[in-house]
Amino acid sequence: MMPFSLSSSAVICNSKFPFHNKPISFLSPNEIKNPKSVVGTSNFRPPTKELLIRHCIAYSSRAAIKCFSQKPSAEQQQQLIEEGEEEKEEVYEFERLFSNLNQATLNREPGSLSSAIFLVAGTTIGAGILALPAVTQEAGFLASAVTCIFCWIFMVVTGLLIAEVNVKTMCELGSGGVSLVSMAMRTLGGIGVQVTCWSYIFIHYALLVAYVARSSDILTNFSGLPLWETATLLSLLLGGLCYFGSQRIIGAVNGSLVSGIIVSFTALVVVASGDLHWDALLKANFEAAPRSIPIIALSFVYQNVVPVLCTNLEGNLSEVRTAIVIGTAIPLALFLVWNAVILGTVIAPDMAPGTILDPIQQLRSTNGIVGPIVDVFSLLAIATSYIGFVLGLSDFLADLLKLPSGQNRPLPYLLTLFPPLVLSLLDPEIFFKALDFAGTYGVLVLFGVLPAAMSWIDRYSESSKSPNIPLLVPGGRITLSLVIGGAGLVIISEIVEKFGHA
Repeated sequence: MMPFSLSSSAVICNSKFPFHNKPISFLSPNEIKNPKSVVGTSNFRPPTKELLIRHCIAYSSRAAIKCFSQKPSAEQQQQLIEEGEEEKEEVYEFERLFSNLNQATLNREPGSLSSAIFLVAGTTIGAGILALPAVTQEAGFLASAVTCIFCWIFMVVTGLLIAEVNVKTMCELGSGGVSLVSMAMRTLGGIGVQVTCWSYIFIHYALLVAYVARSSDILTNFSGLPLWETATLLSLLLGGLCYFGSQRIIGAVNGSLVSGIIVSFTALVVVASGDLHWDALLKANFEAAPRSIPIIALSFVYQNVVPVLCTNLEGNLSEVRTAIVIGTAIPLALFLVWNAVILGTVIAPDMAPGTILDPIQQLRSTNGIVGPIVDVFSLLAIATSYIGFVLGLSDFLADLLKLPSGQNRPLPYLLTLFPPLVLSLLDPEIFFKALDFAGTYGVLVLFGVLPAAMSWIDRYSESSKSPNIPLLVPGGRITLSLVIGGAGLVIISEIVEKFGHA
């Protein structure tokens, strides 16, 4: 009998083996000796539970492997099973669950942490940042900055909860590329699936409509082309990138776009800050701050790409956590500086509570240099977010339609791209309405209440068979209760306010 320590390998959870929409390699005893040399083979097949018992048993919290040169005796098999039963409550720590393989070469293609950070940051920096000054003008910069930080913490927590449940679901179901539907079915059942499906579809279509409407309007003003041509061109260009591009190409494009965002953002801050009124930044109307929470929360949406993130990073929890925290911290810094420059430059006129007056349009009308910079920044911000939402929704629809995994299918992409294009052309002024509805009734349900509810069932339900892996969010039931209660309070208050003014 020869023990092997396993520091970088596939971990076997619940005697099931994870798969992905790309081939996944598992380690043989020879490969365990040199994990870095692992490559896929064309004739590998997933080990069954019987093969696992015969040859390899995961028996410790470090996922060490006992391997035999020949079939163990019945007594050895029973002893190993008993050892596994005694230690089944151990917390499994691992570097990755599986290996993503190139379908052509069968070489391992691990996801890049930098690409993952850019994907999160690019998805987060979207049309929401363009609406922030308008919805926070009444509250003022100081109150809105505090609200932004609290919303950021809230959205980081819910993203980590989704990642935690996603990795556990991959372990239990034995498959990679697990979407929110599969996570909801495993934890919340049929009703949870229905709420997840409709919330997910609603928020994604609403935001894609807002993105196409605003970007096509900017392109039409710049080029003079008809609105339908610019909207179609944008959808084909970015949609084609998502459909035909590999992970590396999409990651490189996202990185370039995020770099462009930073450059244009810096130029905007330099140009606009010359007229900055520092005393205006001290304005704080905390009573008006709660009204801005839905769109601020919407501005931090990235959770739709967390399942893609977990698959690309091969279930590496440490890298997933790093990508989420850093990937959302970059937009937080941009949001605070952006709001400070806009609200500190444009003095808000007296207006009735709840009235939305866009300070960006006021700034563009008073400063001719700012206009083109704002347009470039807006297009880049929308493009990065659009890519993330197309990837997330197309993957969701493919899972919902039970399409075979392993290659891109055109149907999910057509269903993702065509409806938002049509709706944006039917109502070009839909931007603010789409953002408001998506933030209140989509984001806070789908990326607020549901992640905490799924995690609660996953952690504390007696019927849950999920493996014990390191928790990404501490605090136990108190943290989960605060997440559910906070999201529910905002939703109820928004509903009461809207019906009260009706």
